[in-house]
Amino acid sequence: MDNVPRIKLGLVAASRDCFPRALSLERAGRVSEECGKLGLDVTLCDTMVESEEDSLSALKELEDKGLNALAVYLGNFGPEGPVSLLAQRFEGPVMVAAAAEESADKLIQGRGDAYCGLLSTRYNLALRKVKVYLPEFPVGEPEEVAGMVERFIPVARVVAGVRGLKVISFGPRPQDFYTCHAPLEPLYELGVEVMENSELDLYDVFCMAEAHPMLKETEQDMQAELGENIDPRLLDRMARLELALTDYCKDYTGASSYVALADKCWPAFEKYFGCVPCYVNSRLSARGIPVACEADIYGAVSQYLATAATVKPTTLLDINSTVPRDMFRQAGAAAGSYSHGDLFMGFHCGNTPKSCLKTSGIGYQLIMHRLMEPDSEPDITRGTLEGQIAPGEITIMRVQATPGAGMAAYAAEGEVLDIDPRTFGGTGVIAIPQMARFYRHVLLEKAFPHHTAVAFDRAGHTVSAALKLLGVDDISFNLPSATLYPGESPYW
Repeated sequence: MDNVPRIKLGLVAASRDCFPRALSLERAGRVSEECGKLGLDVTLCDTMVESEEDSLSALKELEDKGLNALAVYLGNFGPEGPVSLLAQRFEGPVMVAAAAEESADKLIQGRGDAYCGLLSTRYNLALRKVKVYLPEFPVGEPEEVAGMVERFIPVARVVAGVRGLKVISFGPRPQDFYTCHAPLEPLYELGVEVMENSELDLYDVFCMAEAHPMLKETEQDMQAELGENIDPRLLDRMARLELALTDYCKDYTGASSYVALADKCWPAFEKYFGCVPCYVNSRLSARGIPVACEADIYGAVSQYLATAATVKPTTLLDINSTVPRDMFRQAGAAAGSYSHGDLFMGFHCGNTPKSCLKTSGIGYQLIMHRLMEPDSEPDITRGTLEGQIAPGEITIMRVQATPGAGMAAYAAEGEVLDIDPRTFGGTGVIAIPQMARFYRHVLLEKAFPHHTAVAFDRAGHTVSAALKLLGVDDISFNLPSATLYPGESPYW
């Protein structure tokens, strides 16, 4: 995917002057070797940080080598001042880890005390208010530290991506969905740029796409992907819309590096564009350009989090409806060990990429058809990609401005079950452990909107860690049954 950063990580060793320099150098070399075994794009820097001057030299080396993320490794106690200065002045995401002692036979000349040194470094970072990624168990032997680096790289990718992101939106957020309204100022604090446009701006480019040199090729690509005979008039409309959106991205990404879209898709859209945008949105999402429905700007950012975390196609769904009890009973083994309250229907009109669907086909938006063409065959309401969402691991997530212009987020891991949802749209039966309590005490209690971004993988750790680095402190997840949420009644 071209719309997410490629992380090139610099590994910088640090050493305190009263400890053996060679110990830190040797340990860092073995960490680098272990990273190589994992196939990670990691460069061991020549500069070892022992002084403030070394920090400046390391910064220059990182810049000269085009390294956009940093792992500082305390091979021994380490100099907390120069290390924190390096982390403060480096512009990309930073991880700090430390070396464990390796043998009882090496505790005289070979003892590094990095376990202690990391405490000092962390304190100095706190004094400078520098946010760094600390692994859950940040002290380890070389192969363990390499594993920490492996988990940090997607975190760094999310952070770098969000800091370089622009959201391009079309149309005001719909009157009937105040849930999509939110202050934009917190996005600028994350580093996200926002460009709001009229639907007329998009319609103008859509009309000009009638003579686009890529029009026929795009129509043929759609036809090949769908594998069915599609009305040529519908193909023309959808292809022109796709080209209008992709051209807009090329022309207006501007000073940003990455882009996401948020489109108003009703009620006037269909009358002028001649289709619903769902299938087109799915194609862009499959290529790593998230497109949020209903001009949901925070939905677009949330979907980009999922895309950057996994480097896989993602989608945006409604946390839509309960699963009927008879469907749950009939599911039998397909429901696994989940309770009925763990399940819900994830639905949207037809924007989920084809690769994420078990079954798929072009359809029409049933609800809009009732309103817009109730007495005729579907025409302008066509363009959904409908089917059952494929079973597998997922993470639902969202970042959202609060009414007071703060920022809150959640990430909850679960799975799509192989249960036929027996309804329209792109829909799946989703299981999140303890979903009923999560729904009440996170989604409702913290006033999250009904849209959730879906990563088709387990990405909770990556997303929550990245959001912390970006300055979001209020991050929720689904708590186990033995742990109460704040305000949850212990008597229920």
